[in-house]
Amino acid sequence: MGRMFKAILVLLLAAVLGTLGYAYFGEMTADPVEIRSPVALPDLAPAPAVTPAPAAPAAASPAPQAPAQPAPATEAAGRGLTIDRRLLLALTLGLWPAPPALAEAPMSAIDWLSTSVSGVPLRPGGGSVAVLPPVAGEAPVSGAGMVERIGVASLDSARNADSLGLLPASRLGLPRGLWGATPEVDLAAALRKERLDTLPAVQGFLLELMLAELDPPITPAPEGQNVLFLARIDRLLDLGALDQAMALLEQAEPSDPEIFRRRFDVALLLGEEDHACEIMEKTPAVAPSYPARIFCLARRSKWDAAMLTLGTGRALGQIDSETALLLERFLDDEGADGATDLPPPARPTPLSFRLMEAIGQPMATTTLPVAFAHSDLRANAGWKTQIEAAERLSRMGVLDPNQLLGLYTQDRASASGGVWDRVSLVSQLDAALSASDVARVEQVLPAAWDLMQAQELETAFAAMFAPRLLDLPLTGAARRLALRLALLTGGFETVVQTRPDAAAEEPLLSALARGDTAPVEAQDLLGLTVKRVFDAPPAAVPEAYAGLVPDRLGEALLAAVDDISEGAKGDARRLESGLTLLRKAGFESLARRTALQLIILERRG
Repeated sequence: MGRMFKAILVLLLAAVLGTLGYAYFGEMTADPVEIRSPVALPDLAPAPAVTPAPAAPAAASPAPQAPAQPAPATEAAGRGLTIDRRLLLALTLGLWPAPPALAEAPMSAIDWLSTSVSGVPLRPGGGSVAVLPPVAGEAPVSGAGMVERIGVASLDSARNADSLGLLPASRLGLPRGLWGATPEVDLAAALRKERLDTLPAVQGFLLELMLAELDPPITPAPEGQNVLFLARIDRLLDLGALDQAMALLEQAEPSDPEIFRRRFDVALLLGEEDHACEIMEKTPAVAPSYPARIFCLARRSKWDAAMLTLGTGRALGQIDSETALLLERFLDDEGADGATDLPPPARPTPLSFRLMEAIGQPMATTTLPVAFAHSDLRANAGWKTQIEAAERLSRMGVLDPNQLLGLYTQDRASASGGVWDRVSLVSQLDAALSASDVARVEQVLPAAWDLMQAQELETAFAAMFAPRLLDLPLTGAARRLALRLALLTGGFETVVQTRPDAAAEEPLLSALARGDTAPVEAQDLLGLTVKRVFDAPPAAVPEAYAGLVPDRLGEALLAAVDDISEGAKGDARRLESGLTLLRKAGFESLARRTALQLIILERRG
């Protein structure tokens, strides 16, 4: 009986202890937290599910992103975030380990293009080839086996992007078969070659070549697609000719990843963020990178999907730490109140440029490639900033001179020195011309010319004022300067025909404008070189290009452009060869205008 009583007592004691233990320790789950904002999965073009492998190729990793300037159209995505969204952002970013450092992917064309496409390693020729993501559950394929090379051609071969253009070849005086037998890869390399201190006339000729509608080269690139077309686009971007580049890109097939990323970037640089995202949505064949997807999801006010995509991208190692921090700030600007500014991106791209702008840290464009200067032409930029951007683009020959004149005369200069001196003198000259005040024009013109010449804006200055100056009865130095300005314009030949005194004032320049320098004497080495070219019609193709003409005329013309640019620095032999080829190839007007600029602008590198 005693034993039974003890057993019952032990059981009762165990039951009490068990009840207390369950009450204290049994319920270990966290209190539920209500997320009031519905979470929608991203509905843009699907991003590839890439599982990071230990030996992932460097080309598959995203390149660093770039900075931005103030854009009213780009609002910080985190505006109005609730505490629940910030919690979601913290969860998506905090529960995954930080990815390992990513190798920097090689950049094709120009280094500042955004990595807005996933899984597209760049080819040596400048084209692109798609790479499929690994399949879940399958072992990675060994790279040691032999892979057979397979050629791929478009079913619509007649519309090869290399043949696209904005200007008919006949209008420019070019043969449609200009590229001829030069291999496509060699042409692309020649177009991408950096050319410094190029004369405005030569720069304009290069721009026309990029826009010309020409037959593709006979020898296509062995690897990649649209190699020459992409090189033309990149040259336009280097010149800052964004509108022309976009017009060309919109003619091409957008499903090519390299064409897509350029369309996306140009739209961003033009301040057309919504158009950039529309391009992405309408190109389902191209998988956008995680940063590009996140940016566009936020632009569509899909904050939760953007935050989930950011967390997923970091977990998969598809977003580098610098870009991740920038995207976090972009998605949650309220949570960053009081935080220190982010450092500017190491290599700004159009996407990171816009992201920096959106978080209230706009970047100055003065040290960025000239294509970024378009951002400063918008009304939200300061007047001084707009003028400096317009001057940069005018130097490249891609901005209407009247737009620059409109900025100069928009208001009164608020200070002195630098850009304000140019504003003051150009405004005074414009007012004096409008009033037909000859005395005032003669007083202001030389000083304004000196300032514009120091900024290498002479041809833009000539386009603004030369026609109006010729209508005034100027005298002395002002009259001679007005004649020189007129000879810098496209109507140089008409000028010498309508100004009987031009030959007496500027003998060599007037003879050059007419195309016959034999009757005049040279005063220096440059004059002697010009006379050797224009004293008589060219008898033969210069020896330097004998192996290229006629089958590789386009390549020969590009070489002549380089010879003229280098020859202007003092190499008379190269200068003579380049100008002679232009004449022999039928570009007489271009050769004369180039020679006129050599003498008037005094460019010596």
